[in-house]
Amino acid sequence: MMISVRELNRATLSRQLLLEREPLTVQEGMRRVVALQAQQPVSPYLALWNRLTGFTAADLDAAFTERSLIKATLMRITLHVVHAEDYPAFRATMQPTLYASRLGFRFAASGLTPADADELVPELLDFADHPRTSAQMQAWVEERLGAEKKEGVWWGLKAYAPLHHAPTDAPWSFGLRPSFVAARSGPVPTGREADPQALRTLILRYLGGFGPASVADVAQFAMVQRAPVRAALLALGDTVEQLQGPDGEVLFDLPGASRPPAETPAPARLMAMWDSILLAYADRGRVIPPAYRPWVIRRNGDVLPTLLVDGQVAGVWRLLEDGIEATAFHPLSPAAWDELAKEAQSLTALIGDREAAVYSRYHHWWAKLPEAGAEVRML
Repeated sequence: MMISVRELNRATLSRQLLLEREPLTVQEGMRRVVALQAQQPVSPYLALWNRLTGFTAADLDAAFTERSLIKATLMRITLHVVHAEDYPAFRATMQPTLYASRLGFRFAASGLTPADADELVPELLDFADHPRTSAQMQAWVEERLGAEKKEGVWWGLKAYAPLHHAPTDAPWSFGLRPSFVAARSGPVPTGREADPQALRTLILRYLGGFGPASVADVAQFAMVQRAPVRAALLALGDTVEQLQGPDGEVLFDLPGASRPPAETPAPARLMAMWDSILLAYADRGRVIPPAYRPWVIRRNGDVLPTLLVDGQVAGVWRLLEDGIEATAFHPLSPAAWDELAKEAQSLTALIGDREAAVYSRYHHWWAKLPEAGAEVRML
């Protein structure tokens, strides 16, 4: 079976609850969308507001407090929010990547080996049996190993050890100065070997939320090597089906998963920074027109808040004192502007209850946006 670029787009929007907001709890919604990037504390709130009817920030606050949803370093060695039930398999899948990246030269410069790290982690988790600030965690390392080792060891362990971020009562549950608490979600991963069952679990969850997808897409999402991804997909047998993508590439999906027709309408949305649909694929063309990618995804990794029109990135937005400023990279229809204006009214109400401005530290990127062909409106 062949699938077109536009059908891939609609499949992504459907799985990610972006064709229509759905009446789900934040926990149910999180299971559906699989994972949300969370470098900025507000982003998961905006992401779920885009996807759920009746969403309230207080519901997400409560989910973080009770730890039914958790924030931790996971896929792509990046902060993500995931459902607590998904965390163990996702963390186990990431073990080889975290081992290689966080116990490498910088950690070794402290005079410690990966074996030392595996001995330290259980002790660190015992110390973090209740929330600890970063300063407290560093003080623990200093007391245990000496001041000269503190920086390098903590840099490695804060991502390698199975730690959750603990809510700190900031406007969006988490501030930019994190606190940490032990995950306590099962056996502590050790060594550099992959857990094949965990990888299969992650792949099936990923396909459910982002499929159809290629081997490269899965590897990009999790930052794992392609060879074990390919082997895991083939080992799944009839649990997955194969499609032919627009360029002839083999795509994998769950049998019976939602793949709406290409002509399915897609509503306008104001997407959060680092929204998962912009980053979950090796080929991001299903959502971001290639010409717009360098304007939206900056070289340092920043991913600007975007306008989604007819399922594709059409521009960017930012919150100013007078309202939400939208910059479209190409002319939009009056109907699209009307949709965006309604979204902006709802979003302003959500943000205004908690914070005068969000993402303001990234406004310097607007000076680098193209002027030719762009249209700027206050919504």
